[in-house]
Amino acid sequence: MATLFTKIINGEIPSYKVAESEDFYAFLDINPNSKGHTLCIPKKEVDKIFDLDEATYLGLMQFSRRVAIAIEKAVPCERVGMSVIGLEVPHVHVHLIPLHTMENARFTHKEKLNPDEFETIAKKIASFL
Repeated sequence: MATLFTKIINGEIPSYKVAESEDFYAFLDINPNSKGHTLCIPKKEVDKIFDLDEATYLGLMQFSRRVAIAIEKAVPCERVGMSVIGLEVPHVHVHLIPLHTMENARFTHKEKLNPDEFETIAKKIASFL
């Protein structure tokens, strides 16, 4: 059965897309730690990051770097943090989180945004890619 993220990639579930390539997809987290929190995923459905083949792993890191640089230009923050946890959805995903304080990296406080805010942020990040 396809994961939630595969359904997003296939357009079966809507997302606030930030970037897409042949092998990777980036979209805003709908339960963000801070405004601009983005997930980068490989289109290949693999559960654990270190189970990715080397080319896909390195490609995901390159793709995530490009997206992180765009986030930093689009969203005021001290820096963009990266986290790979992967317990919520069995599909590799890199969290790119605009950090203002360490609390933004702890997954304990969530921002509430409306659809227009999500759309505006996604378009702004995408404009820097």
